Amino acid sequence: MSLNILVIDDEPPIRKLLRMGLATQGYAILEAPNARIALDLLAKDAIDLIILDLGLPDMRGHDLLRRIREDHRDLPVVVLSSRDDEPGKVEALDLGADDYVTKPFGMGELLARIRAALRHQLAVQGERALFEVDGLSVDLVRRIVRVRGAEVKLTPREYDFLRVLIQHAGKALTHAQLMKEVSTSSDPQYLRVYMRQLRLKLEADPERPRILLTETGIGYRLRAPEDDVRT
Repeated sequence: MSLNILVIDDEPPIRKLLRMGLATQGYAILEAPNARIALDLLAKDAIDLIILDLGLPDMRGHDLLRRIREDHRDLPVVVLSSRDDEPGKVEALDLGADDYVTKPFGMGELLARIRAALRHQLAVQGERALFEVDGLSVDLVRRIVRVRGAEVKLTPREYDFLRVLIQHAGKALTHAQLMKEVSTSSDPQYLRVYMRQLRLKLEADPERPRILLTETGIGYRLRAPEDDVRT
């Protein structure tokens, strides 16, 4: 369930510092020492946020940011650079950077900027940063799931399934819609297995679910927070 952060920086000591600091917060780190490798990783891996140094050996950092925005309009990008000149900062922000942190930096500040960028992404997408219903709490920034205050560990695929249901909370989703979002399989039994696993982890009584509901003949629906208000 870790968020994947791509660190684009040509300085090994900085990459090591970021790898160690971010890993303590549960983030998974991918590293690119130049623009070419960064673009290759973006093409093949699911990236949740980018930390971008503007001083790269093979491409101007601002030009790489422009390339990233062409293909990944909503992907959060935090610039981390030794450049502190105002024109450089303004250009990066105008090109779509979510934030700009100047080296040397404090890890606490950087982590706060990362969380802010992820919360902003959720807001732009119309999602809540924290989803809560009937004892279930899902922090969509940190990908932390709790049931009645206790943290629950989900597999990456279980979390993906839950995330899609949260995006459409209160709405019945067909088997086909869910399969399109979370799986390449066309077998509805695949979804039944994951729904069973999720209910075992999230429901007080998996045999009488109150959160993850079956819509007979259609698919599944996640109970919406508004339903708690009405009941």
